[in-house]
Amino acid sequence: MTKTLAVAVPGPFLAPLDYLPPSDSPQPPIGSRVRVPLGRREVIGIVTAEHDQSTINESRLRAVTRVIDEAPLLPTSLMSLIAWAARYYHHPIGEAYATALPARLRQGQPAVPGEQTYWRITTTGREQSADAWQKRAPRQAMLLQALKDNDALAAGDLAGLGGDARGALQRLVERGFAEAIKRSDYGTIQAETTAPAPVLNDAQATTAARIMPGEGHQAILLEGVTGSGKTEVYLDAIARATEMGLQSLVIVPEIGLTPQLLSRFRRRLNARIAVLHSGLADGERLNAWLAAAHGRADVIIGTRSAVFVPLARPGLMIVDEEHDASLKQQEGFRYSARDLAVLRAHRAEVPVVLGSATPALETLANAAQKRYLHCQLNERAGNARPPSMQLLDMRGQPTQEGLSQPLITRVGEHLEADGQVLLFLNRRGFAPVIICHECGWLAECERCDARYTYHRGRRRLHCHHCDSERRIPDACPQCGSVDLRPLGLGTERIEAALEAAFPETPLVRIDRDTTRRRGGFEQQMAAAVRGDARLLLGTQMLAKGHHLPAVTLVAIIDADQGLFGADFRAAERLAQLVVQVAGRAGRAERPGEVVIQTHHPEHPLLQTLIHGGYPAFARTALLEREAAGLPPSRAMALLRAEAVQREAPMRFLRAASRIAPQYRGLECLGPYPAPMEKRAGRFRAQLMLQADERAVLQTMLEAWVPQLQPLREARAVRWSIDVDPTETL
Repeated sequence: MTKTLAVAVPGPFLAPLDYLPPSDSPQPPIGSRVRVPLGRREVIGIVTAEHDQSTINESRLRAVTRVIDEAPLLPTSLMSLIAWAARYYHHPIGEAYATALPARLRQGQPAVPGEQTYWRITTTGREQSADAWQKRAPRQAMLLQALKDNDALAAGDLAGLGGDARGALQRLVERGFAEAIKRSDYGTIQAETTAPAPVLNDAQATTAARIMPGEGHQAILLEGVTGSGKTEVYLDAIARATEMGLQSLVIVPEIGLTPQLLSRFRRRLNARIAVLHSGLADGERLNAWLAAAHGRADVIIGTRSAVFVPLARPGLMIVDEEHDASLKQQEGFRYSARDLAVLRAHRAEVPVVLGSATPALETLANAAQKRYLHCQLNERAGNARPPSMQLLDMRGQPTQEGLSQPLITRVGEHLEADGQVLLFLNRRGFAPVIICHECGWLAECERCDARYTYHRGRRRLHCHHCDSERRIPDACPQCGSVDLRPLGLGTERIEAALEAAFPETPLVRIDRDTTRRRGGFEQQMAAAVRGDARLLLGTQMLAKGHHLPAVTLVAIIDADQGLFGADFRAAERLAQLVVQVAGRAGRAERPGEVVIQTHHPEHPLLQTLIHGGYPAFARTALLEREAAGLPPSRAMALLRAEAVQREAPMRFLRAASRIAPQYRGLECLGPYPAPMEKRAGRFRAQLMLQADERAVLQTMLEAWVPQLQPLREARAVRWSIDVDPTETL
C-alpha cells in the first residue's frame, strides 16, 4: 500500500492535506518544505506527517512535485507548538506554518544564509581625522571613527546610529575612505562587552537568583516599577545562560524597543546577537532566523513572530513589557506571543520571564493562582526616587491649544532648572476633527464610521483607521462657508503651542508621522537621550520602556481619552499607559514630577492610581472583572464577520448562532454590530462566546468552527475566530 504525506499548505484548511510521495526523488523528511499542486497552481507546504494510507482514494491524490529541503527545516518540538497554536486559535494550519517562516522560505528559496554587505576602512580613510570632518559631515565623521574602531561594520551595526547611516557610508566609499565588501554569513552582531556589569542591589540579586537556566522550567512574573532595573536582571540571567552554551530568546512588543535593547546587550554581553523584526530586509530576516536555528546566535531579540524562531539550544525565554497589546496578533493568525512563549518554555523545560511595571490582569491572576512565581522590584535602582504625581483640574482653566497655564508655568520652571520635559498625547496629527463653524459639518471618512484627522504639516485629511487621505476642502461642501476650524488636540497642535510658548527651546516630536523614514525613530530618540532636545513630545512610541535620564517632568496632556472607552479593557490600558508614561520621569539623580491634565479629577481610576499606584488599581479591577464575569475569570472568544453589504455579517452570525453547540457554563452573546461598524468600506459585526472553563470553550469551538465554512451565509462575508481577544471593538 502506498504511503501518503500530510502537507500543511496555505489556504482555508484546518488540517494538512494528503499527497503522494514524489516519484522521482527521495522521500521528503517530516519538517521539510515541498512544492505541491493545489487547484490550478502550485504552492509551498510543510510535510507534517507520514501515513500508511489516506481516507481519500489513491486515484484522487496528487503527488508532491518537488522536494525543497533534504533535511528537516523545522524541529519536531516547534512543529508541535505550531500545530497546537493552530488548533487553540482555530486557524488554518498552513497559514500558521507560514507565520513561522521568513518570507524567502515561504517562497521556496534555499535555506542558506545570503550575502551580507560589510564596510571596512581603507588606508586612505585611516589617515583621515574624524574630528576634521565633524563640522562638514558629522554623520560621516561618526562612521569614520566607528570604522577605525572596528574591523568591519555590518548592516545590523548601523541600528541606533540614526539618520541615513547607509547613505553616509556610501559617501565614504565614494571618497575612498571606506570600501564595501560582501561575504556569506549569518549576519549576527558581535557584542562589544565594553561595560562591566553593575552590582545588583538586594532585590535584583534575589530575583536574578530565582532565574535558573539549565535547571528546568520556571514561569516567573517580574513585576518591577519603572526604573527598577528589570533589564539588569534579564542581562544577568542571559549572561549565565550564554556561559552554559544555551540560547536566550527575548521578545519585545515593538520594533522601537529593539535598538535600545540591542545597544545595551552589545555593551554587556559576550555573545553573538541576532535581531528579528519586520523592519529588516527579507535577506537579513532569513539570516537571523538561520543563525538561531543553526546555533550561530546566542541571543535572539525579536518582536511577536520571533516566538516561532527555531532554537538549537534553548535555555531562556524573556517577554519584555508582557502586558503590551502588540504581543497579540490582531489580523490573520491571532496568536498571543506571550502565551505561546510560556507554553514553549514549559515544553522545552526552560525558564520564561514575563517582565512589566504594569502586568496584564491575566498574568496577575496566574501569579495569584501560583502558576507563576511572582517576583517584585518595588524600588528604583540606584538613588533614583519615584516621581511625585498630581492631577491638574482643567475645569474652568484657560488653555493655550490644550495646555493650561499652570502646566505651561511648570514646564518653564523645569526648563529653567536645566531639566528635560516630556509631554504625552496619544493622538497624532494637528486635530482629530475639522468642523464648519457655520453649519457644523464634520469631515468624515467615507469608508469608516470615523472622522478624518487633520495633518497640518502635510495639508491633508487622513483616516487613521483605513489610511485613506484627501485634501482639505476650500469651503464647506454642505453650506459653502470657508470658516473650517480644527477641533481637538493632536501632537502637531501641541508642538505649535510649545514652540510659541518656548521659542528658544529645542523640541523633538516623536510619533508615526515624524519617524516614517528608515532610521527616523532611532535618530529622534538619540537626540532625546543626548539631551539635544529639551522638550520631548510624543505618543505611546515615546512612552514605552525608554530610558531618558534627564527627564524631570512628565505631563499627560489629556488623561480623559481612555476613561470612558467601550472596550472592557479600556481602564486597564489607560492605567498601564499612565504608569508607563509617568515612569519616564526622575530616572536619574534628580527627582521627577508627573502632572496629569483631566476634566475628571475625581474619577475613581485616576484617584486609585495617584494614591495607590498600579497594584491598587489591579486588585480592584480583578474584583470587578470577576463580578462582571469577564476575563480573566472567564474564557472568551469572538466570532467576527465583515462584508461590503451591511446585513451580510449579521445574517452569517445569526446562522452561526443557530448551529452553535450548547454546553453548561457557556453563553453566546449577540450578534451585534461592532462599535465601529463600518471600517475600510466594510461593515463589521461580532458574536461573543464566554465560558466558565477554558476547556468547555475549546470543546465547543472544535465542534462548531468546521461547520461555519459550509454555511451558505458564509459565502458573502469574511469571518475569523479570535480566542482570548485583547480588543473587543
